[in-house]
Amino acid sequence: MPNPTRRQTFQAAALGATALLPARARAAAKPLKIGVMSDMSGPYAEATGLGDVLATKFAIEDFTKAHPDIAVELVSADMLLKPDVGASIARRWYDQEGVNAIFDIPQSAVALAVGSIAREKDKLVVFTSAGVADLSGKMCTPNQIHWTFDLWANANGTVNGATGEGADTWFFILPDYISGHAMTNDASAALKKTGGREVGRATYAFPGTTDFSSQLVSAKASGAKVICLANAGDDTANCIKQAHEFGIPQSGVKLACLVLQDYIVRSVGLDTGQGLICTMPWVWNMNPAAIAFAARFQPLYHNSKPNFYHAGIYSAVTHYLKAAAAIGIDQAHASGRAVADQMKLTPVDDAYYQGTVRADGKFVHNMYVWETKTVAESKDPWDFFKLVKTIPADQAFKPLAESGCPLVKA
Repeated sequence: MPNPTRRQTFQAAALGATALLPARARAAAKPLKIGVMSDMSGPYAEATGLGDVLATKFAIEDFTKAHPDIAVELVSADMLLKPDVGASIARRWYDQEGVNAIFDIPQSAVALAVGSIAREKDKLVVFTSAGVADLSGKMCTPNQIHWTFDLWANANGTVNGATGEGADTWFFILPDYISGHAMTNDASAALKKTGGREVGRATYAFPGTTDFSSQLVSAKASGAKVICLANAGDDTANCIKQAHEFGIPQSGVKLACLVLQDYIVRSVGLDTGQGLICTMPWVWNMNPAAIAFAARFQPLYHNSKPNFYHAGIYSAVTHYLKAAAAIGIDQAHASGRAVADQMKLTPVDDAYYQGTVRADGKFVHNMYVWETKTVAESKDPWDFFKLVKTIPADQAFKPLAESGCPLVKA
């Protein structure tokens, strides 16, 4: 993770993003205002945080070049992974600071709290890094959109990508919160459908756990062919490193990660991180457009490549701004639900993500199963992943009929 000096320096630049917007846009009487609510200081800060602020800045810059008469402002805040803090920020932004739409929120309990407020205020929230599938399921609202990925898609993709090698017994290590249990349950259900079975699971307190010895000892003792890390961020990195110290992957046990990013592999080293199975919607070198985004992003983010969250928030903000322009800025100020409805009507087709937003608010698009390369296979210091399987958009996410969203007609 970056040192505090770099993080603080970048934060100052990111929060001053509106100063870089075209003069005609800044002069508009009532700008659209976007809030990025993220983890700026905790275990998800490197995966989302200030990188998501930077990607949002890019999206605003690119949109205002094409629409110089539409003003867009950007604010950001650290919700500290606490629902009460996130709710307080959302109320202040919506009520006092004129924020029209909130993006990001890499913690599902915070996302649920903010979603309720957005509906109450008829504002918009777009979850670009929260994972729990219920955000477009039983907890859906007309004022929220679920972008980028969800844990059902990751769990099903990873299980199906790993079980092809006869890896039919799994042990899960998970944080004791909503998302951890949700993705573990989804993966276990997917495993059962393939004929495999769960042989155990071990939880840990979140946040604050850094020693995963007891969980890894239990996993090793279970005899599982796959140890599945149902966590994210720094927790995943620590589990991978400590599993390697225990000799677990060296013994032939496969490690599967339900939420993995490039920087995690970078932090543990490819010699330690090779052979991991994961599901992601986007990788920085998967096509020329992704490579171009990485070239733009990397010099401004302590020389790190972007991950799928960064590309995801760029895509989501771009689609939001296009929808707001389509219905008219006055209407976009008046109703977040109206913008959400327009986002559902219009296909998503930007440089990084393509697909549609369903009636339940789920953005559906292709997902991909990846395996981390060996050291010999890697051609670049950030070249980590080789494609195992493409999951088409119509198969990647939980079917609409099964979403449980009350907005979906029977």
